[in-house]
Amino acid sequence: MPTAARAMAAVLFAVLAWYVSGLIVPLFPENTDMGFFTEVNAGLGLICGWRIAGPRGGTGYVSAISYGLTTTVALVVVALFTHSSVVMIENSLRKFYDTPVEAVVAVFELMVEHGTMMLTPEILATLGVGGVLAGLGTEFVGRRYT
Repeated sequence: MPTAARAMAAVLFAVLAWYVSGLIVPLFPENTDMGFFTEVNAGLGLICGWRIAGPRGGTGYVSAISYGLTTTVALVVVALFTHSSVVMIENSLRKFYDTPVEAVVAVFELMVEHGTMMLTPEILATLGVGGVLAGLGTEFVGRRYT
């Protein structure tokens, strides 16, 4: 296992998640308590980078673009699911849902709602370019330090 590539991927995707989270925060209403939004996303970036992009480091620069974008998409989906689940649990504790099925469905509705909020050119471009650069950085380290 290329440990250096895994470490580089983890750091690069954590930084990407942290930066994009800073771009997303102003899109929420002013009274929204964001809590540890940025930190959680950075942690998820760390995990996705380590588990998805890291093991693929050293397989070629064309592959690096592919696994960089794949890791970015996986990171976005995992982050949307995580934060939507937290909102659903908070709403459940306030007795917002009548049945458990309604609460589970709400997770996916919240994912769509939060996902559409992210569909700005700035965020999409940052995710695309950042994913490619993180993949290429992982590949660079994977070729030299494994």
